[in-house]
Amino acid sequence: MEFFCYHRDRPGSLPLRLALGEAHWAYMDRYEEELIARGPTFAAEGETPTGSVHIVDLPDPAAARAFAFDEPNQQAGVYRDVLLRRWRNLLGRTMWEFPGGRTGGKRYLVLGFGSGPGVDLDVPEAVRDDLIAYGPLLSDDGEVWVGTAALVRAADAEAAGAVLTRGAYAEVEVHEWEFGGRR
Repeated sequence: MEFFCYHRDRPGSLPLRLALGEAHWAYMDRYEEELIARGPTFAAEGETPTGSVHIVDLPDPAAARAFAFDEPNQQAGVYRDVLLRRWRNLLGRTMWEFPGGRTGGKRYLVLGFGSGPGVDLDVPEAVRDDLIAYGPLLSDDGEVWVGTAALVRAADAEAAGAVLTRGAYAEVEVHEWEFGGRR
């Protein structure tokens, strides 16, 4: 089962995040084979971390909750909240298999939240070459669409947000993001 996990940083927690850097890395190393994508998000100036994205393939929701809530930064109070949702990998690959590689161009996390009939349930072909990860956010049982999550290479935040159907979501967030991990 695939899960999307987004830990959002608590304001003022950067010193604690930095102090726990190696503990975070060591924890994530334990999930190297299960990770589909990972990396930090940043404030608009591109320097200050605002959160951490992890897309992971785990056996069940209990394993996903343990992954999200046992993480050292979460345990120490770096994060203010955690978005944990079932997810479906519509690209069928990891970020390390993204043809565009780790460098070149700006990268973004795009989150669209909604209700009702699902939208954007197919990969948008016009931007396929710029998608690093893409798929629906789902209810815990995997039956109800609650939004869409994408990692995308784009010229700017507006172009990144355009991967989702305009007007089809109650809320859309766009965050600067970069490839994470030791690879």
